[in-house]
Amino acid sequence: MLHLVLPRPFLGIMPGWVPAPELVIALTGVAELAGAAGLLQPWSPALRRAAGWGLAAYAVCVFPANIVHFIRDMARPDHGLGLGYHVPRLFLQPVLVWLALWVGQVLPFRARARHER
Repeated sequence: MLHLVLPRPFLGIMPGWVPAPELVIALTGVAELAGAAGLLQPWSPALRRAAGWGLAAYAVCVFPANIVHFIRDMARPDHGLGLGYHVPRLFLQPVLVWLALWVGQVLPFRARARHER
C-alpha cells in the first residue's frame, strides 16, 4: 500500500537504469496487493499458484533496489539504517521467494501433502 500512497522513499532506492520509476513503483504496489489477494482467496488453486509465482518473481525483481538501498545507506556518514537492517534484509530475500511459492502451493512437497489429505 505504501508504494501507492507514499512512493517518495521508494524513489530513493530505485536503480538508475529503471525507466519511469514513479510508474514502476505504482505498478509494484499494485502487484503486491494483487498477489496478496490471490494468495488469500480459497476458491481457485490456479489463481493461488499464479499469485505465488508472481510474488516470487516480484521478490527477485526488487532485489536490485535492495542492493542500491544498502549501497546508498552505507555511503552516508551515519550509514542510514545500518548493517543490522540491510544484511538481514538481503539474506531474507530468498526466504521471501520460497515463502511466496510455499503459500502459493507451487512447491512439489506442498502439492503432495495437499493431495495426501
